[in-house]
Formats: sequence, structure tokens, C-alpha cells
Amino acid sequence: MAWARVCTSCWRQLAEAVLPTSAGIGLEERTPLLHPAPASESAGPSVLRGPGSPNAGFFCPSNGFGSSDSLPEGHGEVGLSTGHSSPWGPGATGAFWPTAVLLADLEQDARQGECALPGSAPAGLAPLKPEASLRASPGPTSCMEAKVVAEAGTRNTGSVGPEPESWLPPHHGRPEAPEPRRGQLSAEPEPPSVMLLNGDCSESLKKEEGAAEPPRENGLDEAEPGDEATGQEVIVIQDTGFSVKILAPGIEPFSLQVSPQEMVQEIHQVLMDREDTCHRTCFSLHLDGNMLDHFSELRSVEGLQEGSVLRVVEEPYTVREARIHVRHVRDLLKSLDPSDAFNGVDCNSLSFLSVFTDGDLGDSGKRKKGLEMDPIDCTPPEYILPGSRERPLCPLQPQNHDWKPLQCLKVLTMSGWNPPPGNRKMHGDLMYLFVITAEDRQVSITASTRGFYLNQSTAYHFNPKPASPRFLSHSLVELLNQISPTFKKNFAVLQKKRVQRHPFERIATPFQVYSWTAPQAEHAMDCVRAEDAYTSRLGYEEHIPGQTRDWNEELQTTRELPRKNLPERLLRERAIFKVHSDFAAAATRGAVAVVDGNVMAINPSEETRMQMFIWNNIFFSLGFDVRDHYKDFGGDVAAYVAPANDLNGVRTYNAVDVEGLYTLGTVVVDYRGYRVTAQSIIPGILERDQEQSVIYGSIDFGKTVVSHPRYLELLERTSRPLKILRHRVLNDREEEVELCSSVECKGIIGNDGRHYILDLLRTFPPDLNFLPVAGEVLPEECVRAGFPRAHRHKLCCLRQELVDAFVEHRYLLFMKLAALQLMQQKASKMETPTSLENGSLPSLEPKPEVSPGPEVGSEEESGSASGLAKVKELAETIASDDGADPRSREVIRNACKAVGSISSTAFDIRFNPDIFSPGVRFPESCQEEVRDQKQLLKDAAAFLLSCQIPGLVKDCTDHAVLPMDGATLAEVMRQRGINMRYLGKVLDLVLRSPARDQLDHIYKIGIGELITRSAKHIFKTYLQGVELSGLSAAISHFLNCFLSSYPNPVAHLPADELVSKKRNKRRKNRPPGAADHTAWAVMTPQELWKNICQEAKNYFDFNLECETVDQAVETYGLQKITLLREISLKTGVQILLKEYSFDSRHKPAFTEEDVLNIFPVVKHVSPKASDAFHFFQSGQAKVQQGFLKEGCELINEALNLFNNVYGAMHVEICACLRLLARLHYIMGDYAEALSNQQKAVLMSERVMGIEHPNTIQEYMHLALYCFASSQLSTALSLLYRARYLMLLVFGEDHPEMALLDNNIGLVLHGVMEYDLSLRFLENALAVSTKYHGPKSLKVALSHHLVARVYESKAEFRSALQHEKEGYTIYKTQLGEDHEKTKESSEYLKCLTQQAVALQRTMNEIYRNGSSANIPPLKFTAPSMASVLEQLNVINGILFIPLSQKDLENLKAEVARRHQLQEASRNRDKAEEPMATEPEPVGPPEEASSQPRVAKDPSPSLQG
Repeated sequence: MAWARVCTSCWRQLAEAVLPTSAGIGLEERTPLLHPAPASESAGPSVLRGPGSPNAGFFCPSNGFGSSDSLPEGHGEVGLSTGHSSPWGPGATGAFWPTAVLLADLEQDARQGECALPGSAPAGLAPLKPEASLRASPGPTSCMEAKVVAEAGTRNTGSVGPEPESWLPPHHGRPEAPEPRRGQLSAEPEPPSVMLLNGDCSESLKKEEGAAEPPRENGLDEAEPGDEATGQEVIVIQDTGFSVKILAPGIEPFSLQVSPQEMVQEIHQVLMDREDTCHRTCFSLHLDGNMLDHFSELRSVEGLQEGSVLRVVEEPYTVREARIHVRHVRDLLKSLDPSDAFNGVDCNSLSFLSVFTDGDLGDSGKRKKGLEMDPIDCTPPEYILPGSRERPLCPLQPQNHDWKPLQCLKVLTMSGWNPPPGNRKMHGDLMYLFVITAEDRQVSITASTRGFYLNQSTAYHFNPKPASPRFLSHSLVELLNQISPTFKKNFAVLQKKRVQRHPFERIATPFQVYSWTAPQAEHAMDCVRAEDAYTSRLGYEEHIPGQTRDWNEELQTTRELPRKNLPERLLRERAIFKVHSDFAAAATRGAVAVVDGNVMAINPSEETRMQMFIWNNIFFSLGFDVRDHYKDFGGDVAAYVAPANDLNGVRTYNAVDVEGLYTLGTVVVDYRGYRVTAQSIIPGILERDQEQSVIYGSIDFGKTVVSHPRYLELLERTSRPLKILRHRVLNDREEEVELCSSVECKGIIGNDGRHYILDLLRTFPPDLNFLPVAGEVLPEECVRAGFPRAHRHKLCCLRQELVDAFVEHRYLLFMKLAALQLMQQKASKMETPTSLENGSLPSLEPKPEVSPGPEVGSEEESGSASGLAKVKELAETIASDDGADPRSREVIRNACKAVGSISSTAFDIRFNPDIFSPGVRFPESCQEEVRDQKQLLKDAAAFLLSCQIPGLVKDCTDHAVLPMDGATLAEVMRQRGINMRYLGKVLDLVLRSPARDQLDHIYKIGIGELITRSAKHIFKTYLQGVELSGLSAAISHFLNCFLSSYPNPVAHLPADELVSKKRNKRRKNRPPGAADHTAWAVMTPQELWKNICQEAKNYFDFNLECETVDQAVETYGLQKITLLREISLKTGVQILLKEYSFDSRHKPAFTEEDVLNIFPVVKHVSPKASDAFHFFQSGQAKVQQGFLKEGCELINEALNLFNNVYGAMHVEICACLRLLARLHYIMGDYAEALSNQQKAVLMSERVMGIEHPNTIQEYMHLALYCFASSQLSTALSLLYRARYLMLLVFGEDHPEMALLDNNIGLVLHGVMEYDLSLRFLENALAVSTKYHGPKSLKVALSHHLVARVYESKAEFRSALQHEKEGYTIYKTQLGEDHEKTKESSEYLKCLTQQAVALQRTMNEIYRNGSSANIPPLKFTAPSMASVLEQLNVINGILFIPLSQKDLENLKAEVARRHQLQEASRNRDKAEEPMATEPEPVGPPEEASSQPRVAKDPSPSLQG
């Protein structure tokens, strides 16, 4: 028997490719998509539909939210590699890709299990062709070594010695000019040279439309200028590493592994991070006496080769170098201090994994070999046990023992004697420092050009002469070592600890993540922090000499970088990403300064709410309706929404990425109740009037409209991917003006000659459900649901995901109509019927087979699949007939008309964004087009209600998506194009659903989200009336009214004795919209909850039945701690980490001391790494075909590219690592799985948050790999942590909790804690029964697990009872002959025998008393192997036995399919350019460590 070890879902896909099971709609008929699995997949035995194959595995992970793992934004910017050895060479690290990841930012709808490969064969994509040079030599020169990005200055030493520290960049000096450095990247994905259907502009939007069959020749008619449509070029970057010897003063020489791609700068970074050289910052490197230039690449240095000696030479200081040195020393002293992470500064964030794993897992694995069966304490804290009502907050951030930092110094600060007077400057004094050592000695230190020495100054007397000991040291650390023994001892220990931490715990994230709780921290003196605060750090932080950054120039220049080949694209994407993350950070700081009143307005004489600001070359405006601009759209409410809509527009146009069209850098910041929009500044815009500048679009919502041929040409290129119709409107002089966007979209040519577009708030068509228009009647579905409803503003747009899903839905309809007609023609050979029977639109909508588009791949077993398979055949019929036969053309024309296509010869649906826009008029000649467009918009509104929302509810019922909190629910809705304003409708549908009980978790999350969003809306206006001095009092009062059971909380007004006598003379520059500053104090809980219910009704059209928080908790089964978390995350409030007594009726839960901070909530664009994603796709395709090893190599390559673009920290890298961990686990390499998963957990904690649902999933995966590596106590503590987080985030009653409790129960069973194990397993059984129904296979598996524990306890009666339940389910669901039923029946027999034996023994005892002759009973403790096997099963990883014969049959079947495909492809070749698939990497014999499931020399990407 050959055993192939494969994930369930993988097998499911294998089976569906070969066995006649019906696949879910969608994957079938979307020709240009990557199919679930090309034909090289195999038929697993049908057991995989069997019990215990939960929806798990690579593509429908059993992790939280199916494959719509919604990953929010959060990213990383330090390239980093790991030196682990793995079968694929060092640094083989990896990835799991929920489709949502790549486009989380475009908020695209990720479809389950479907790879969103932009374009593909028909789109003329020339995909990847990694050559065999991706060889996997184990040596350090292997190209698989994850190379590190110059930008971050980190690197992989590659040396075998323990040098983890060299992975890490300190905080300074990232060279601004990044450069691509991947080794032997022979893969070269070309962007598609042709735009597909309405879409797929180069690496653009996620929408892979349906097949590019001939009826859409206009989908293939224009090539993007500048794209090479021919073949691929193969770029090979030679990259063989070598080692050099470093000679530094005062330490032994050591060798360092380097790569020719690196800059000299990176060796500096490594030395500044190494334990023995970290105290040096001001030095140069010399080779044979010649100084090396900082920014030159190593390969350009003459004479540098294997074994060269580089000498570290100390350089004289300048003021700048001295400041950098002091800053660096302060960073080293603070390296273990978490206060920056709690305070949300410098992109630090929290991670607690090491608390639960006791350091690095890799090492502990080596330390604790052996089965670790020495007694381990398995009892979890009381609050983690099933059924506990307690939800403590403190364990969320356990105290890390490293955080009590060793005190090296009491004070290190700038001296008051700075700057040095002229006569001392001429002696070389640069600055003075004041230090109090741990021994309480106060000293003054001079920083001079030659180094640091003690001087004789005191606090009140200046004497710059050197003091004794007259010791001059080039490094401040060496000087402090001399004068303070405590410093010497503690600093050494601190550095040891620093370099032992996992690099991912200390690297900065690319975007700031804020923590909503923090412990009480002492505020320590910190000169650098103080200096930063006073100088506002303008221009310093960015290390650009001289001036503040010209953000607009940087943002636009990076977009103009060339992108013809892979290295160029990597360089471009990295530069774009870096500038965006820097811009987002600067904009956030500026917005906070603006709201806090620390920036002078550019129009100070105007009312505060109308003021505008410029700071650090960024323009800031407040979200108020200035000058009645939005009067017709809803005033201030519209002005508040517009920036978010505009940001979505910017995100979309950036993703389409048309050369020559520029958008502004845009960041939207919500802080203290105000919405601030930060934008980069168009050169010259401030010197001229807006009227003169705008040469395209309208500045008054459509009264005066102008157009410009160059803009039309540029925007025309975006119209297909964005489905925007080119249309004509009338201006106030009754002239027709042609536009290719909404009228509000303005075109301005800057002084730099670039064409900018701004005000993209109506990029997408209006949502008619929320826009009542007199005289327009909506479709019946909408009217039934109570639409149209007037919303508070008229800027409601459909989401891009909805537009895409709608177009795709129409495409399926179009294919069906055309194909069915042709079939009729062919069958009857009669005249074509003159009219299309089902040609009228309304009758098309509810066609049963057309399931909602976005639920592609949700594995619905419905009849639809066969229908669509037919459609697919028919598509070929159309292709063969096209053009030859006028009747076929007639068919296409009819089908186009029926689905609302704008072309009569091909499918092409586009929307006119100006329809129903107040003030926009259309010429008479366009009336028919306008009528069609109105109908299309009505259909889209109906589609959202009749397909998307029911589709979402169905997915939730099937547990295809598993949201765990408000954010993940919102993500799941957005992926389907459902705006949050439909939340009430979603909840209504859940309530009416026949499977209401199975949707209980969705209902709870939805109600919680509805309540906290309504509260957020109220909180926003509440905060605007609060003065800075009253903030903590006001916020704690609001939280008391919102969450505390105390009936009448009283607000604490700021202390009166501090109120100034001149109270009446109010400062003019008071905060925007400031009113009576104590109005907030009169709010009561009753009033607040009344307002929340009112808001829920007005905004979400949902009736909340509660008047107090306790009623809400009671009625809807919510948790106060969960509501607290949700409201804090939404509003940016940070509260003290302590236990709150919400339910006390004697005192309020919160005092003003409990509110620690309020952070900005930031929305921004997050640029993507397109090439890395293409590699990822190929890797996934390989894995799906069963070529695990090649898949692994491609995914490693993707990881390297992601690192190259994003640096080391990013959600997409986290997903990558997760998949690689899973692959390694399946291939039996537990150590590598553990190492990758550990990184995935750390990264998830750092970039998404310590209690984000994704982090909970990662903890569960890590626990499984720990168990497999025999680290049992670690596995348990990780599972307990996951359970605690889940209780905090949602509570116990969640389908995912069943999986978690099964895991915990199994591990406890393994360590023979039977009673404890039963508590968890029985809870899992109860939850599974509720959410999957008592007859589900999951429940059968649960019964079996419980029975096994009872058997171990020798309670055979209970064991029999549970196993019988399981047996009955298997029998009814799978039939008598199914292998699972047989297994269960065998086990029942075995239990019965044991029960009988036990009974005999007992009888013997009763009869003969103590003299009875008792045969020993066989009670077997479970073997670790059997526990691991069950763990694999519940986590969706199956061992599937394949005999040699099965493999042969499989190969034959695959080959047969392949030939069929080849034949059909050759037929099509005349019409379309084709995609090629990456070759298998390496020689086939060693290509996979397991027998290959399907051997197929050149599988096609098309499937």
C-alpha cells in the first residue's frame, strides 16, 4: 500500500475532478479561472465525503472563516530570512492563502477555494515558468534561501552559528533606494497583455470574469500599451552567497555570510544588531585599507570575495551621528520594554506567544526530547473550563517576565547645557548628556568628535573640562561600563535576552496596530521621546537630510518606476509599499495634531469647522459640510461619508494602475469624534483657483461640466475593469459633454504635468435601495423587503464586489441563454425562433440554476452544476459557430439584449455612475441608454437582496464562513458586496431562516455589531462636545451609561479649583464645533439606550428590544466584555487592564482613571505584491495536483517575493507561512511545520492583534504541530490560550468552539486526564449537535471521541451508548457498507466484549469476595499515535491509503482527461493566446517525498 497523506479538501477537489460528484456552481464555468484542480487530480476513495472530514484542509480550512479568512489590513516592512535548515535549503518558509488576503484591501469577495488569478490564458497571461534552477541545494548558496530586503537592512547570516540577532534591523537608517534582491528568480509572470471582458487590467482587480469565449470578442480587443504581448522573458539574477571575516576593535574576528546583491549598508545594520558589536553606530568598513561606500552593492566592490577581511574602523562623530548614537543606545536599553507597543508608537505592537511556549519552540523541541510524560499540570484556570460564566480581562495581556526590565541607568537625558558654546564647539564638543547611574551617581558627559568622556559640569555649574577618570570612549556604552558596575552587568544580560527573542517580536510592523487595553505603566524619563514630542519629528524620522518629504512627488514617482520585468516590478512594488506605509504614519500623526489643536490653520479667520491645515506637506480637512457643498446630499452626514467613499475610489483606481493617471495619497483618520482627511498636495494647486484648475469633471455637482480628450483616453482604459460606461451629460449651457466617470470626479493637471483625478466618491453606481427617486418603481424583491428607504445621505453606492458579482451572474445567464438557443437550433434544425422565449429580464432573474455568483466554490451539491457543465459545452458550440452563421449572431444579439449588455455582439455590462445623481441631466439622444441603465441599477439592487444576502446566510448556515466577531462578520459581508447598512436585513433573514438555531452565532455577532455601531454613531457626536481636559471623564461616563448596570452614574466634571477666573474670555481657537463643554455630563443610561435603539431603527431598520444593557445581554445572549472590546476597537479607546464589575448596582464600572488613551482609527490604501501572488497561485495549483514538494518550492519563492515587497511583517506573509507549515506537516516535517507556524502566530499577533480571530486560528494550528512534536504541555497551554481568547471575543456558543474543545479533549485524553477531557469533549458534542444538527457526521465523530474516553475510564455502558449514537448516524447517512459504519460497528463489538469481561470480573468479586481470582483487565491508555490520528481527522488532515493499483488507475484517468483537454485546446488555439503552467521543479523522481497522487508532466493551468 502506498500511503499518500493529504488534506481533506484537497481530496475533495481531487475527487471532484475525477469522480462524478457535482461541484459547486461557478468553478465550472469560469473558463479563465484557475479551476479547483486541473485534471491531474485523483479520485480519492469516497471515504473523504465521510465522517470526520470537516470542511478543512488547504482551501477550505477548518480554521475560522472557511476560505474567506478575512484578513484585515496590517502589514510589515522588514525583509527577513530564517536560517532553519529544511529539505529545500535554508529559509524555506511558507504560506497559506485565504483568497480574501490578497484583496482584503480592495475588499474583494474572496470566493471559497478559488484562486483569484487575475486574467489567465484567454487574457493573454504569460504565466510563470520557474526553471529548474530553483534547485534545492541544501547549502547556503541555495536560491531558496529567503533573502532579505535591503530596505530594512536585515539579512540572513546563513552561517550555522547561533546568530539570530543578525536577522534584525535596528530602527534607523533604512536606505531609501530599495533594490530587488531575489536569487535566481527565473520565474517571470507577465502581466496580461489583453484586458478581459469588462475587466482584468494588468495586475488589477480581482475580478476574473467568465470565460473569454468568442461571444465576447470585445473583451479581447485592446492590448494595454506598453505590455509585451509575447512570451516570457526569463530573468536570472545570479546570487551565490559567500562569507567574509569581520575584524572589530575589542572582540574576536568572526565570519558573516553575505550575498552580492546586498549593500554595504546592510552589513552595518547587522553589526549594529549583533550582541557583541551593537554598541557601535559610527564606523566604516575597510577592505585592504580602502573605505567601502555605504550604498554600493557588494558585487561592485573590487577584490571582495570568499574569505576577504573587512575591518571595522571608528569614524569621528558629527552632531547628527552623536544623536543617532544616543538614540541607538536608548533603543538598546528599551529593547525589552513593551511601553511603545502599549502606547501605539513607532509601529511597535504586542505579542504574547513566548509567554505560552517558554521561549523559542524550535529550541525547546530539542531540549525536551522524549515523550514529556513526566507529570504536567493540565488543569486549566477555572475561567477556561466549559460552562464557566466568568470572563476575566487580565489574562488577555499576561505579564511577560522579561518586561520587568533590568535597570541599567536611572536617567539618561540631554543636559540643560546644550548646545555647546562657540569656544567649546571649537574644541570638538557636540552635545552634553546628563546621566544618573543605578548607583545614584550623577555625571555629566560630553559627546565630542572623538567620542564620549565625563566632564566636570553639575546641574548648576558649567565646567566642560574632563573629569576623572579621564577615559575617552568611542562608544557611550563602553564609557558607562567603566563608571557603573551595575550598568555593565545588566546591559550584558539585557543584550543576551534581546538577541534571544524571536526576530518577529521586535521588527516594526508597516502600519500601526493599537491595543485596546494596557496595564498601568510607570512613566519613565526618556530624552529621545521628549525630543521627538517637542520637535514634532518633522524630517528627522525619515532620515532624509535637509527637508520635509514631498509626499506627492514620492507617491507619484514610485508609480512611474518601470515594470517590464520581475526585478523592476519588485523594486516598484516595494517602493510603492514603503512610501504608502510612511505616508499613512505621517498622515495619522498630522491628523491627531490637527484635532488636538496643535497645527495652525491656513484659513485661521474662518469658523473652526471650516478650517483647513497643511503639515509636513500633507493637506488636512475636517469631515464637515463646508460652504454647503453637500447640501443636496445630506449636509454634514454626507460630508462625513464622502472621504471614505473617496478612499475606496482611490484604492480601486490604484489597483487598476493605468500608466499616466494619478491619484492623491489619501488617508482617512477618525479621532476624538472628528473625521480628518489627509491628502498629498497636487503641485501648484494652492496657487490657483479651483475653477481654473479643473479641466475635467464638475466642481458644482453637474451644473458646469467640462471634459478633456487626454482624460477621456486615460479613463477609458479603466472603464472595462471598473465597469464604468462612457456617457454624455448636459452642462448649464445645454452642451453635451462626454465623461468616463461620475461628474464629481475632477481632473487637474498639476504643475508637474501629471494628470490627477480626485473626488472619486461616486466611482461606483448608486444603491437604489437607499435612494428613493420620485416616479421610479423598484423590482418586487426590493419592495417586499421595504425598499427604497430614505438614508441620511445620498451618497450610498454599491460596493465594487457587488458590481463584479452582478456582472458575473449576468455572464452566466448570458452563456446559458446563448447556448440553450444554439442547442435548440442544432437539435431542431428549424428556423431560429424570432424572439427569445425567456428574453424579458424579470423572467430571467429567478432562474433556479443561477446561484449567486460570489458563492462560487461553496461546494453546494445542487443540480446546478450539471446544468452549468452543459453551458460550458455549449460555449464551445458558440465558439465553433461564431460568425459563420448569421443565426448564431442573432442568438448572441438576443442574449446580449436580455442581460443588458451595452454591446450587441459580445457580453459587456457597464454602469453609468451619474444615473439618479441630483443635478445631472442627460441629452435627449441618450434617453434609451439611460432607461436601460436605470433598469440595470434596479436589477443590481434586487440582486443584492435576492442573491447576495440569501447567499451569505446560506454560507453561514453551511458554516462555509465562520465569523467570530464584528470585524470578521463585516469582512464576510463586504466580500459579497453587502454594505453594512444592510446588517438589519441580514439579521431579519437570519431570524426567518428555517435553520435559525444553526445561525445563532451569526445572530449574536450581528446584534452585537448593530448595537456597537449605533453606539459608535452616538459616541462620535458626544465626543465632539468634549474639551481635552474632560476627555477621560467623558469617555468613562459614556462607557458607564453603555455597559454598567449601575442605574445612575454621575459624570465627574474636571476639578473646579483649577478653573481659571477669566472663564468667559473663550479662546478663539477652540476645537472644531465646540459647544457647551459640559453637555455630555447629563447623559443617562436610559437615554443612551433609547438613542441606541432609535439609531438601530433609523440606520439599520432593525427593532432592538431592550431598554438597558442588562436587557440586551439577557435578550440576545451577549457578553458585556465582548461589547466593551467591540466599542473600544471601533472608537480607538484604550482602557486599563483590570477586572471590571459591570454588574455591580452599587458603583459604576468605570472611573476616569480607567480610560488610558484614545487612538486614531485609520483607513488607508494598502498596495499589493502582484508577482508574489502569481507564484503563490502556481504553488497552490501544484499542491492541488498532489505535487507537494514543487508546490512547497513555489510557495517558498512567493514568500521570498512577499518579503521583498512588504518586508518581514504582513498579513499576506502570515497566510503564506500558515500554508507552508501545513504542507510541511503533511509531508511529515514537524520541525519545519512548527517553525513556520510559530512565525505565523507571532506575525498574526503583531499585525492583526493579539485576540483577532485569525490569531486564535493560528494558535490552534500551532498547538497541533506542538502535539505532533511531543511538546504536550505547550500544546495544551496554546489551546487554553485560544479558548480564553475565543471566550473573550465571542463566548462559548460558537461552532468553532466545538473544534477547539475536541482538540483540547483529545490532548487531555492523551495525557490521561480523563475527567477533564470529558468536560471538553461533551461540550464539543453539545455545540456540534446544535450547529450541525444531531444527524451530522461531525456529531458522529464527536460521539466516537467521547466513547473512547469512557472506554479508557472503563465506563463501558456510557461508551457503548455514545458509540451506538455515532453508529446510527453513520448507518443512516452513509449506509451499512461504508467503511466508517463498519469501523464503528467493529468498535461497538470490541466495547461490548470489554463490558462483558468487566461484568464477569465484578460478578466473580461479588461471589468470592477478596479471594476471587481476577484476570487482569486490559485498560489501555491511548497511544500518542492514535490521539494524533484523531487530531488530524478533526483538523481536516486525512491519511488516505492508495494501493498501487489505485495509483495506476488514477494516472490513466488523468492522462485520458489530459488528452481530451489538449484536443479541445488545440481547437481553441486559433482564437486565443494560451497560458502555460510552471514546469515541475527538479527531477521527477525526487520531486515528492510521498508517492505522487497524480503524475502528469505538464498539467494545464486551465484544468
